[in-house]
Amino acid sequence: MQERIVARLTAGLEPQRLDIIDESDRHAGHAGASPGGGTHYRVRIVSGRFAGLNRVARHRLVYGLLPAEFADGLHALALDAKAPGEP
Repeated sequence: MQERIVARLTAGLEPQRLDIIDESDRHAGHAGASPGGGTHYRVRIVSGRFAGLNRVARHRLVYGLLPAEFADGLHALALDAKAPGEP
């Protein structure tokens, strides 16, 4: 799942930085969690595509690139989406 997320976000957003951490183990017993992991991720991404967009629009852009992954068991993303030069 992580490789799929990296591929989709890289193709769709051409990020300058992309860090993805699988946090599925922290959500054991939580709705949407599965024993094999691959359901909950933290994503830190810097992309010029986010320039001029507010936080909600940035999140929609990211989620819009991952419909197949959500259909296949991705349950949650914790997103930190920034444009270049933002702290």
